[in-house]
Amino acid sequence: MDSKTLAFKLAELALTKKADDIKILDLRKITTIADFFVICTAHSEPQVKAVADAILEGAKKDGETVWHKEGTNMKSWVLLDFVDVVVHVFLKDTRAFYSLEKLWGDAEITEVTDEEPKGRSVTKAAKPKTIKKPAAKKTTEKKPAAKKPSAKRKPAKR
Repeated sequence: MDSKTLAFKLAELALTKKADDIKILDLRKITTIADFFVICTAHSEPQVKAVADAILEGAKKDGETVWHKEGTNMKSWVLLDFVDVVVHVFLKDTRAFYSLEKLWGDAEITEVTDEEPKGRSVTKAAKPKTIKKPAAKKTTEKKPAAKKPSAKRKPAKR
């Protein structure tokens, strides 16, 4: 399985345990550390474990094995390294603190959700929908000039 397909498969597995705010960062153009990061949020320590376990079990069924894993004891941030794809399962506060999306802001970010587009009714389980977001770019926008102070008034005589 190629790295992009694996990244989306692992994101889908995270959805099965109700992970939130799932993002896939495409790192291929900016680093050799990995091709993709999959980042998601869980809302409790048991959910962090459940999401990580679902990803590990689902990957194993597809013949993918994890090369390295960290954080399975602490459960505020579990890292699953599949070599070309690295999955980060965070508690909300831990994710905000480390802010990987900002750190890797030059990556193309794809948001994965299980919501169906409006206006369609589907009887099967919803498939992930991706929303591509352009990489963060530096802006060279100039700040507006500061207002000139108005003429000073003389203090009133007493």
